[in-house]
Amino acid sequence: MPETTLRIGAVSYLNSKPLVEGLAELLPNSEIRLDFPSRLADDLASGQLDLALVPSIEYARGENYRIVSNACVAAHGPVLSVKLYSRVPWGEIRSLALDEGSRTSATLARIMLAERHGVYPALEPLPLNHRTEDTTADAILLIGDRAILPPNEQFQGTWDLGQEWFEWTGLPFVFAMWVANDRSGVRADDLETVATALGQSRDFGVARLDQIARREAPLLGLSFPTTFSYLSVNLQFHLGDAERSGLKLFYDLASGMGLAPEGVGLSFVTSNNSSNTANSNAALKISRHVP
Repeated sequence: MPETTLRIGAVSYLNSKPLVEGLAELLPNSEIRLDFPSRLADDLASGQLDLALVPSIEYARGENYRIVSNACVAAHGPVLSVKLYSRVPWGEIRSLALDEGSRTSATLARIMLAERHGVYPALEPLPLNHRTEDTTADAILLIGDRAILPPNEQFQGTWDLGQEWFEWTGLPFVFAMWVANDRSGVRADDLETVATALGQSRDFGVARLDQIARREAPLLGLSFPTTFSYLSVNLQFHLGDAERSGLKLFYDLASGMGLAPEGVGLSFVTSNNSSNTANSNAALKISRHVP
């Protein structure tokens, strides 16, 4: 079979920087592309990517998908970068503008409004280059780096959706995880090797949060303390048992609203994702089966 480059998509937001620190060196024969979560999800589904860090809801909606690594983007409380703002009392929301880069957070916002307030608002997109002032919707969802900075206008209410979920369920929330599309034809043993590299990259990034924060803060117009606290306190990067329980509950609630299929199970690529795995600097050759 011919050898070809593994096509990997990673989120361009600050919250994913620890997951890709050193990944290019670990996978030198791969092509790594950074983009917004929603675009990565579309490219994974269409076969333009073999593997991507995608919104967690996309795993439930996809076909022939498997979770590749226990590296993820999760929160055990306030996440800081996923905010729902309301101009009216929560129970009076009739329209909701959704950050165009969001998929998981959009689903979470709709679940929380329905479950907490019985609200099912009309939806409209908020383009990636638009501000809250550019929409007249009653409520607005912002995600990613632009959600960390406070908006220019005052709102009646603000939800940090990581905090709201944790207080309501007692469980962590998983916003994004590494998912492979089995239809791409990447061999199972190669995926296991890649899964190990993803875990190593995460471990390397978590050990370098100080350096990442110092590098990224000025690029985003954030202070170093805010950036470092966000990476080290607000975010978690391990998909453990509690995170899996949170995922399952999220999928159950989403399916109950018709936002995901019923009975979604968690299928993983088997790999040793623990720290200090041997041969972390080995060059990896990826073979994709071609019909």
